[in-house]
Amino acid sequence: MVKYVIVLLNMLGIMLANILFPSDVSLQIKAPNEVTAGAEFDIEITLNKRGAESFARFQQELPLGLTAQVVDNENASFAFEDQNVKFIWLRLPADDQITISYKIKVDERLKGNFSIEGLFSYIDGNDRKSVKLDPKQITIKPSTTVNPNLIVDISEFQQMVPYQPPVSLLASNVRCIRQAPLFTGEGNDMLVNILVSRGNADKFAKIEEDIPAGYVAEAASTRDAIFTFKDQKAKFLWMNLPPEPRFVVNYRLSPADGTASTELPIKGTFSFILNDVTQVIDIIQRDVDLSNLDPQHLDGIIASSPAPSIVAPTQVAGVPTSSSYSGADGGREIPVQFQDIDDKRPRTSAKQRELDIAYMLEPEEGVYYRVQIAAGHRLVDIKRYFQRLSITEDVRTERHEGWYKYSIGSFAEYKLARDRRNDIWSTTPIDDAFVAAYNNGTRITVQEALMITNQQWYR
Repeated sequence: MVKYVIVLLNMLGIMLANILFPSDVSLQIKAPNEVTAGAEFDIEITLNKRGAESFARFQQELPLGLTAQVVDNENASFAFEDQNVKFIWLRLPADDQITISYKIKVDERLKGNFSIEGLFSYIDGNDRKSVKLDPKQITIKPSTTVNPNLIVDISEFQQMVPYQPPVSLLASNVRCIRQAPLFTGEGNDMLVNILVSRGNADKFAKIEEDIPAGYVAEAASTRDAIFTFKDQKAKFLWMNLPPEPRFVVNYRLSPADGTASTELPIKGTFSFILNDVTQVIDIIQRDVDLSNLDPQHLDGIIASSPAPSIVAPTQVAGVPTSSSYSGADGGREIPVQFQDIDDKRPRTSAKQRELDIAYMLEPEEGVYYRVQIAAGHRLVDIKRYFQRLSITEDVRTERHEGWYKYSIGSFAEYKLARDRRNDIWSTTPIDDAFVAAYNNGTRITVQEALMITNQQWYR
């Protein structure tokens, strides 16, 4: 009898513990039932994490035609890539209930119904667990300002050519915010903090600030950028942006004559590359505190900042834009389709292999340009083959992306390489030659090279 009483008490204890201390992780979504095409609306996810405390991730897949931007991330890193909304925590906040939120922008051409689901994954002990979010149905009301012939049901839109958001929309996720310059307490020196939210940008980027006359700029924290100060311009240059979604850099301003002004007008731009197109946005100056590097604090500043002004292509001096630059061919808008170079002679001798090595391209220091004249999947007798094409310079080859690529020259200025490319077009049978750019022997885009060297682009 006592045994049964003990068992019953244990069962009651377990039931009571489950009531008072529930162990199941749960999710709730707050979203409107109806939205208008072309408008934004908020999604709010409440997570009851029930003791989960280590690595975790919340992910939602959005239909094509919807784009997302973070509002409140609860110390998570936020990303919106390939139609996936992701919040990732290396360690969850201590509170048992946390709320994350973001905005969704609806393409103005859409109508119809769609469903939003979600998945929260977390680590419990040594086990990986997942909880699904119950689907939320949302109706899109068609816009009254769009031609009805252009409106399409969102379900049909998913079957069309994969949606490519305009570069301007991707760029709108990027922010660059300057804190009003602060006196450091050391003489009349001032510190300039700049917050970068890189959005979809991840590779080459540059901050350029116009410094008032009479001041000298010196790097303080660069976050692995190359810092230069010349001709009253302070520049941070990255070949690859830091991995964090947001970060702060700063520099120190010192008055040359020791006299400082309480109002220091600074103008600057942030340049970056998206989809092989150079984008330039204005740096916004605000009275905010960028000495506090808490991610939630910084994300609050970013969320409350207006969308950046994207500098018009004609205003970007010296850098080709999407309207004037096709990307790989140095300005001539032609489809570059290389034919396999097929020299029929035998290629197995040791002497031939030695010749092949002798013609391999060696890396050079700094930024330079070459003119690529051909590419193939197998090596050829370089001297004999290109003599038949009226190429008299030394031709060098390199392995790149599965091809043997053949190029000539080494030009410090883009214009000189462009001129030689034009000569090849007009004096040889090669009509698809183009300018290739290098940095310390590594191929980069011509756009990146022009931005690094501040050179002018020419057709």
